[in-house]
Amino acid sequence: MRGTDNGTGSMFSYVDLERRVPAGHPLRTIREIVNEALAGLSAEFALLYSRLGRPSVPPERLLRASLLQAFYSVRSERQLMERLEFDLLFRWFVGLGIDDPVWDHSSFTTNRERLLEGEVARKFLKAIMEQPQVKRLLSSEHFSVDGTLIEAWASLKSFQPKDGSGEPPAPGRNGERNFHGERRSNETHASTTDPDAKLYRKGAGKEAKLCFMGHALMENRNGLVVEAVATRASGHAERLAALAMIEPHAERPHPITLGGDKNFDTADFVMELREINVTPHVARNITNRRSAIDGRTTRHAGYGISQIVRKRIEEVFGWAKTVAGLRKTRYRGLAKVAWQFTFAMAAYNLIRLPKLLATT
Repeated sequence: MRGTDNGTGSMFSYVDLERRVPAGHPLRTIREIVNEALAGLSAEFALLYSRLGRPSVPPERLLRASLLQAFYSVRSERQLMERLEFDLLFRWFVGLGIDDPVWDHSSFTTNRERLLEGEVARKFLKAIMEQPQVKRLLSSEHFSVDGTLIEAWASLKSFQPKDGSGEPPAPGRNGERNFHGERRSNETHASTTDPDAKLYRKGAGKEAKLCFMGHALMENRNGLVVEAVATRASGHAERLAALAMIEPHAERPHPITLGGDKNFDTADFVMELREINVTPHVARNITNRRSAIDGRTTRHAGYGISQIVRKRIEEVFGWAKTVAGLRKTRYRGLAKVAWQFTFAMAAYNLIRLPKLLATT
């Protein structure tokens, strides 16, 4: 018998949101981990808000909604709020009932300064990785590090001389700006849109862009990110960030290993790693130079394993740029870009955890 195509459903529904979400949905496992991490940060949130005045949107709900924005590649917070109006899965994950009103998209902007001040993204990543069921998935001895460029939310037309001697922009909404033949560098020029963004090229023959650099420290057992930071783009930023991220993990009696690409093969970096009891498993750079890594390191089988595993960190950056929206940042200023990058690394870990926990 053919069913009828009725235009409207029932006026009332008695099915709970909890029952509408499938029992095996990966967001169920993610939500449990997130709720436990947020519960541990409750005291931190209390310090960021006043005890007087009108109650604001709970920071826990803002962070859960931001995770959905990364998971489902939602382009903007305005679109996220529109999706939250009708998507029952989104409402369930954030903690809203079917009849609860959603907040205005500007609430993210007004509360972001508080979350930046409290370094919530870094603490949230740490709270996730310190949970007992997650901690047993991590290696405490073998790590890999790498960096990636994050294109700034600023045009090359905004890269003007610091002394104000640049030619005025042409009239119109997007006026022409001819800078061909003009020598421009970060010492003499700065972006008027985002002064923290630096002009940087990925390699020889590549175009220079206004960008930041994101750095991640990955443990080698399951490829999860344990530390993340964003910096201004420079030739030394990767190595300085790597030292800062690995140092807390090196405080142990036995040496640990750190894998990396050829950019980390410098005498100073290798020497500083050895001084803090870290064995450098970085790729050898022997192009017209002598490598700082010799046979004392490369003769061990662990060196070859590190060189294979370290490439998995590119999967992290690939997911963050194609899914979480980090190919070109939505924010201006190093602090906000660093917050977005660190939060995206936490979101990547959460995407991986349901399958990892199911197999252990």
